[in-house]
Amino acid sequence: MLQNAVFLHNFGELPIRRPNRAPPAATKDGPRTNDEIRNAQIQLIDQNGTNHGTVETVLAVKMALEAGMDLVEISPNNNPPVCKIMDYGKFKYSAQKKAAEARKKQKVVEIKEIKLRPMIDDHDYDVKMRAMQRFFEEGDKVKITLRYRGREMAHQEIGTKLLDKVKADVAEFAKVEQDARFEGRQVVMVLAPR
Repeated sequence: MLQNAVFLHNFGELPIRRPNRAPPAATKDGPRTNDEIRNAQIQLIDQNGTNHGTVETVLAVKMALEAGMDLVEISPNNNPPVCKIMDYGKFKYSAQKKAAEARKKQKVVEIKEIKLRPMIDDHDYDVKMRAMQRFFEEGDKVKITLRYRGREMAHQEIGTKLLDKVKADVAEFAKVEQDARFEGRQVVMVLAPR
């Protein structure tokens, strides 16, 4: 018993040895520049847009540095890769601006929900229809939820007529994407802008 205690005591003092692993190489976002270009020869386009044909990479880097600019790999998949002498900072900045502009122009289609009741009043119906039309103009889809309460389940034809009226009223600026279907005590229909 005493022997085991000594063994555990000595074992606890040993440092834990982990295998040596090199840290993962940092992946660079964007094109390779200057000395990062590993190919012996490249297709060179200078800062004025003139194509110099196939050139040694070392010579091209020297030309770029003499011009006070960078050698940037434009299309790495070609053989030899196409590189251009340019100001890399300006290139990166303009690429970021383009990406931001593209994100700004994207429209995320949302699904807005309009809740109705079978015995809805005319004015309430008109207010919901105006909201629905505004959603369609903004390019959003509309989910119409018609909810039955208590004994209204016995008169489902009233709800069906109401949904048919909604379809007819929005026919000019929306189409039915998902027809009316029951989900428990409610009927759900999805409309999408034309």
